[in-house]
Amino acid sequence: MSACNSSVMHTKTGVTILFSFLLLFSFSTPAYVVAQPPKSPPTASTFTANLINIEAAVHETFRYSTNLHNGSAQRRVYELKAMAPMGWNVVFRARGSQVTSINMDGNKDQDISIEIQPAFGAEPSKYKIPVFATAHHDSLKLDLEAVVKGSYGIELTTPTGRLSDAITEGKQKEIHLVVKNTGTLALNDISLSGQSPSKWDVTFAPSKIDQLAAGKTADVVARLTVPDKTIAGDYITTFTAKNTNREAQATFRMTVKTSVLSGWIGILVILAAAGLVIYLIRKYGRR
Repeated sequence: MSACNSSVMHTKTGVTILFSFLLLFSFSTPAYVVAQPPKSPPTASTFTANLINIEAAVHETFRYSTNLHNGSAQRRVYELKAMAPMGWNVVFRARGSQVTSINMDGNKDQDISIEIQPAFGAEPSKYKIPVFATAHHDSLKLDLEAVVKGSYGIELTTPTGRLSDAITEGKQKEIHLVVKNTGTLALNDISLSGQSPSKWDVTFAPSKIDQLAAGKTADVVARLTVPDKTIAGDYITTFTAKNTNREAQATFRMTVKTSVLSGWIGILVILAAAGLVIYLIRKYGRR
């Protein structure tokens, strides 16, 4: 009995020593933890433009270069809309196509071109146009400004409004033209040109107008030369006045007449031919 108790006591003592050793080892051994890379915080979605204020004439297109950033980790479909004045037209372009919405992956950017066409006759002023890119749980706004500075307009006609005349073959005709600035902005570097029938020649004096203020007119003389032996009839010449902003055309009808000398020569040829026929009839008709 004594031996049994001694064995039990030795067993308990061994367990106690082993437990103490393991406990001491656990506290003395350094812990090794695998470091996890820090997660980058999500960035906010943005809708920005290189230029938010553009100035142009009323008939020109306002073009804005913008960038849309999807700051979330999820794919989103953004609806694109604009609140423009009545009669104005807004077009969104991305990836070479006209779009009204765009599908974007998470943390990606997309360049978007916005084209705004003012209404016809829009008054010179600064117009604010809010643009929206809206997706699920994400709404972005971009305030654009279109400054309409006025309009370009040009007209080409004659002092009397008459666009027809007559000319004799082989002669030159002076045609008086009037260039008028019908817009509210000055026109610069207006060039004059003409499209006439083959072998005809047209020149202008002056051939270029450096500047024409709004509402003002400029006189131009077009010299039209018709070559000899031109067949009688009506011919069309188109005069053009243009610059980088606008152009105007005037279609002029010119009636070509034969000269008196040509008429007499024609009559003499006919008489000579008739006389020759009569002579031949008399000479050979008796045989």
